[in-house]
Amino acid sequence: MLTRDFLLKADCKTAFGAIEESLLWSPEQRAASLAATLSCRPDDGPVWIFGYGSLMWNPVLDYSESCTGTLVGWHRAFCLRLTAGRGSACQPGRMLALKEGGRTTGVAYRLRDCALEEELTLLWKREMITGCYLPTWCKLALDDGRTVNALVFIMDPRHPLYESDTSVQVIAPLIAAASGPLGTNAQYLFSLEQELVKLGMQDDCLNELVNKVRYLLGGAGQPGLAC
Repeated sequence: MLTRDFLLKADCKTAFGAIEESLLWSPEQRAASLAATLSCRPDDGPVWIFGYGSLMWNPVLDYSESCTGTLVGWHRAFCLRLTAGRGSACQPGRMLALKEGGRTTGVAYRLRDCALEEELTLLWKREMITGCYLPTWCKLALDDGRTVNALVFIMDPRHPLYESDTSVQVIAPLIAAASGPLGTNAQYLFSLEQELVKLGMQDDCLNELVNKVRYLLGGAGQPGLAC
């Protein structure tokens, strides 16, 4: 399981598996991306982070508050070719991102102002190893009735690891077969399913994928914790 201590100590060149050098972002590139994102901060209110994948069950963040919510205009899609972490260059899997259209339910985390830089730096180390996401400020409807500005990691369709075909027949065999230093790709999928069920959330597009991957694994795939 991905831990805070692991992230703090991790050398991004080796900790997640072999990453093509041309894709790997330097600490300076991550810092510049973070600075650019903060310069676009829509207001001086609290910073919220929207988790729609592993951040839902393993945020590894120091936050003061969390709340479920809905992001309108974006939907979950396994559109990121996974060559490290839970996949490899020889046996790539698929990682979750957001694509335009629809809506996504997830969990929002309010960061502490006193630890903002530390927490965001750690988050960028987790999410922006190859700069595959576009960190974007979005309006998020929390389930308690509030509307907040939240930072959301959306897939960059210009990135070399972006894959446009997310049909179940294409991605299910990839997810069923891929694994890496952080575990199996299927384990991630099953953990996502488990968390959505736990929170009473529904993602119809995910159900078909889960069932297909379980079938390919001979019914052996069971929900479990992932990073």
